[in-house]
Amino acid sequence: MVEDKPKKAHNAPQAGKKADRKKERKAGKHSNAPKNAKAFTFQSAGKAEKAARRNHDIGEKKLHVPLVDRTPLEAPPVVIAVVGPPGSGKSTLIKSLVKRYTKHNLAEIKGPITVVSGKKRRLTFIECANDMNSMIDVAKVADLVLLLIDASFGFEMETFEFLNILQSHGFPKVMGVLTHLDKFRNNKTLRTTKKRLKHRFWTEIYQGAKLFYLSGVINGRYPNQEVQNLSRFISVMKFRPLVWRNTHPYVVADRVEDLTDPELIHRKPNCDRTVTLYGYLRGTNLKPNMRIHIPGAGDHTLADVSVLPDPCALPDKERKRLDEKHKLIYAPMSDVGGVMYDKDAVYINVPGHFTKKSALAPSERQEGEEEQDEAYDTPAGPGEKMVMDLQDAQDTLAAQLAESELRIFSGSAPLRAGDVNSEDEEEQRGITESIEEDDTGRKRRRAVFGNEDEMDDDDDDDEEDEDDDIMMESGDEEDDDVDDEHIPQRGKALSKFDTRNIPRKGEKEDKEEQDNDHEIQFADSDSEFGGEDDDNDMVNVDGRQAHGSSDDEELAGELRWKANLKAKASEMFFGNRRINLMSLIYDRDDLTPEAIINGEYNNDDEDEEKDEEEEEFFTLKRDNSGKVAEPVDTAREKVDVDDLDVWDEEEMLDSIRNRFITGEDDDGKGGNGEEEEVYGDFEDLETGEGGAAEEEEDQALDPIEAERQRIAKRKEELRKKFDEEYEGDDDEGPKLDFYEKRKAEIDKQLSVNRAEFEEDDPRTRAMVEGYRPGSYVRLLIKDMPCEFIQNFDPVYPVLIGGLLTSEDQFGVVQVRLKRHRWHHKILKTNDPLIFSMGWRRFQSIPIYSLNDGTRNRMLKYTPEHMHCLATFYGPVHTPNTGFCAVQSVSDNKTSSFRISATGVVVDISQSAEIVKKLKLTGTPYKIYKNTAFIKDMFTSALEVAKFEGATIRTVSGIRGQVKKALGKPEGHYRATFEDKLLMSDIVFLRAWYPVKPRKYYNPVTSLLLSSKSGWQGMRLTGQVRREQEMRAPQKLDSAYKPIERKTRRFNTLKIPKSLQAELPFASKPKIAKPASKKSYLAKRAVILEPEEKKIFTLMQQLNTIRNDKDRKRKTKDTERRVENLKKKAKLENTRAEKEKERRKDYFRKEQRKQSSSSKASS
Repeated sequence: MVEDKPKKAHNAPQAGKKADRKKERKAGKHSNAPKNAKAFTFQSAGKAEKAARRNHDIGEKKLHVPLVDRTPLEAPPVVIAVVGPPGSGKSTLIKSLVKRYTKHNLAEIKGPITVVSGKKRRLTFIECANDMNSMIDVAKVADLVLLLIDASFGFEMETFEFLNILQSHGFPKVMGVLTHLDKFRNNKTLRTTKKRLKHRFWTEIYQGAKLFYLSGVINGRYPNQEVQNLSRFISVMKFRPLVWRNTHPYVVADRVEDLTDPELIHRKPNCDRTVTLYGYLRGTNLKPNMRIHIPGAGDHTLADVSVLPDPCALPDKERKRLDEKHKLIYAPMSDVGGVMYDKDAVYINVPGHFTKKSALAPSERQEGEEEQDEAYDTPAGPGEKMVMDLQDAQDTLAAQLAESELRIFSGSAPLRAGDVNSEDEEEQRGITESIEEDDTGRKRRRAVFGNEDEMDDDDDDDEEDEDDDIMMESGDEEDDDVDDEHIPQRGKALSKFDTRNIPRKGEKEDKEEQDNDHEIQFADSDSEFGGEDDDNDMVNVDGRQAHGSSDDEELAGELRWKANLKAKASEMFFGNRRINLMSLIYDRDDLTPEAIINGEYNNDDEDEEKDEEEEEFFTLKRDNSGKVAEPVDTAREKVDVDDLDVWDEEEMLDSIRNRFITGEDDDGKGGNGEEEEVYGDFEDLETGEGGAAEEEEDQALDPIEAERQRIAKRKEELRKKFDEEYEGDDDEGPKLDFYEKRKAEIDKQLSVNRAEFEEDDPRTRAMVEGYRPGSYVRLLIKDMPCEFIQNFDPVYPVLIGGLLTSEDQFGVVQVRLKRHRWHHKILKTNDPLIFSMGWRRFQSIPIYSLNDGTRNRMLKYTPEHMHCLATFYGPVHTPNTGFCAVQSVSDNKTSSFRISATGVVVDISQSAEIVKKLKLTGTPYKIYKNTAFIKDMFTSALEVAKFEGATIRTVSGIRGQVKKALGKPEGHYRATFEDKLLMSDIVFLRAWYPVKPRKYYNPVTSLLLSSKSGWQGMRLTGQVRREQEMRAPQKLDSAYKPIERKTRRFNTLKIPKSLQAELPFASKPKIAKPASKKSYLAKRAVILEPEEKKIFTLMQQLNTIRNDKDRKRKTKDTERRVENLKKKAKLENTRAEKEKERRKDYFRKEQRKQSSSSKASS
């Protein structure tokens, strides 16, 4: 064994920055130098100025435009959308987060999942499917987006498409999550990939956007520590209100139920359904009977809105941490805890087999199983034991309760529950259904009970008794059936939602108590009967009446609380009721205003007389004669005519004359002397000036002194106004800038709005301001298409968005649009486009135009890299509403970018006119000096008359004007020009033709289809021709033809000799005359010398030899080149065959892998 070498000792750095810092630190710690008086301050003005500027810039970056945050005190759950391409780990992340928050294991994820994440926050997770419709809907409601990115693959097109949809509909908070990091084996490659994806993510979102890393999957979930870090960021994140959601109410439905009559569905399966949607209300207040839009299902009207208890409520009080019982989860569409809501049914999944063999029929049991019965029936746990014990029950719980007995006193007979006919049993006994049609033609389901005929007979008897009482003028007892006309009775049919007139709990008990006074008392023992002369009734705990002594002291101590319970209950009931001042002032003549102010209006005798009237709301007021009193105006006091005679006296009129403006005091001056004696001097609260007392002081002072005081007071007021406006040296509070002031104003207005309806009951508050966000509501929608229920899939979100009054109207909408730079084709006018604007998704036909300052000129195609205007017919939205446009929402597996264009709404006015350039051409057939007759431009004299005075031009640039139509040739006209035309000139007229968009609106109804991604609207003309294999029609006039132009011969320019003589030399034509005789050089012949001839002959021979060698060389090169090409072709063929075999082997292996993986997954 080789001995281990000793470790090398650490050498501290002796030079460098680190060593210098250590030396400085050591010198500063042990030095005796005096402390710097200017420590921690700037030593130069430049550094101080830079630091101050930097701090100010950082503060300015944090400022945003103040928006009104309408989030209620008990906020709805935060919507967290988990978005990503298929296979990126969305379901695994949701399961991990739900396990982290609630300790629940989710088997499958369908629909919204709501959990309680903290003391004041709840979260709703939504998994976004890889579908354009789902991506658009989720982008409109998500408060936080968890964008999953497969790090092993990189960014995919779906990620960028979703980000562009978010930018159009208001950008919420976005957090990136990198998954599949466990596939990297090399750490350097992992770090490089992280850095590259992070910088690209920052480019799309913003610099410094949060990006989480999930390393791998352990037991079907991500590591606990990484999920915990992500959950902590989610729990403390703050959200900024978005403009569209801050002005519209919306609900993300987490449960759907079908309330349609099953009999109606059986008779007519495709009838319209009555559907209820459940979910948390978000945004602003939801008004009753509001128009709503369900993306994918169309516009509807709310038939009913009701607030339900919160299924996933926050802890009732402030806690330091959440207990296990407060970690709630609410996922009706997912299988949580074995309970799953599906359409109109609830499924309870109980794992295992809990049927006892002893409960099976003898024929179903086998012969050899009797010995195993006892072992088989032994339950494994308490839950299984409870289920099996229920199978041994001979009677139902209701039957056992009916057979139960109750003995109140030891000597009394036992009271059986079956002998007491409760109202609930009467309701449940013999209930049937009858379908009736009301006056409006609406079919309603009437619930008919078994004892309805008996109750009808009782009602008839009561009516007869009432008629007898009226005829006999008894007037002693009032029949309660008169009041019951406005209150639905038990045993009569009630509509499902008609609960407005049902009496409240206190009223019902009072009425039952009143009715029981007239019934005969029954008892099981003699001790329960009281004397007939007892006046003071006492109510026992069990509800029966008992009679005893009126003196409370005679009772025992433990029974003293029972004394005079009726009076105490009445006092508590009337003490909490709101005082009706109208009735006290106008109905109670015996009360004075002072008594009403002091509260001295409770008359015991009158309370006893009006006891029955106070307990009932709808009791008719009767006279002693038995006739119904006529209704009177309670706002007017009933005055006797005889009492008005006193106002005919002059003295009475003089006594109140000074109460009016035209009256005078005793001194003859207008005033209010008596009022001053009664009410004293007043003070103006705004100016702080006193009344008559200050005027008397001013009169007592010297006039000069009074003028000085008035000027000093005026100066003081001006100084106060100046201080309030500029806040110069006010030390009362910190000086607020515009941003802080605006925020304070918004907070103040919010507090005023919240305090306005705090004292109103919930029903009144809902009718006035609507249902508040944060509440769990139930929305009833009628006339819903049956396909919505038949093809319902909880994977796709159901969004209910409230529409404002203006958004329910349709018209011409003008938007500013820009084709997306990643879209592969430019957009063409009159091609259908699918818009996502507001809550709606619809298809329309836009017309593109460009404003040149005077008019909107139609464009055939969108510009390449700039905005243009688009005009189409559709629902009206307010300006600055963002939208995005796609050409198709169907899953057509396109490899290109699907977002076609984005933009905002510019104008909704109907006056936007788009014009198209129209060029009319003609040719002259008669030409005069400045006049010409034009043909082939118009077809009638009427068209010419319409364009009289229009400007025309020729191709050569000569301008002219249309004058008048000619009579004989139809469509010909006379025109004048600046110069004389030629017969070859072409005359054209530029005109503008108005173009109007087509009234086409086709909403996307994807939720009504079985395949949510298969919706297809109007197709492009090119798509139709491609599917039907048709060729585009060719116009003969548009076909390209060879242009045959006749050669034009122009006469030579002839300049007179007199004009040439006067021209300067530079301008004179330089035309040389052709020579008539040959020159000397042309005539001379060249003869070679003998020596020159030999040289010339030799050169010709050498050139001939060289040319022959070149010819042979080229021939050999050509042959060699051909051989090389043959060899290369042979090698290429061999290489292609090998590549083909290699590709076959590769794809054969890939196919085997896919088939094996599909078998394993199935």
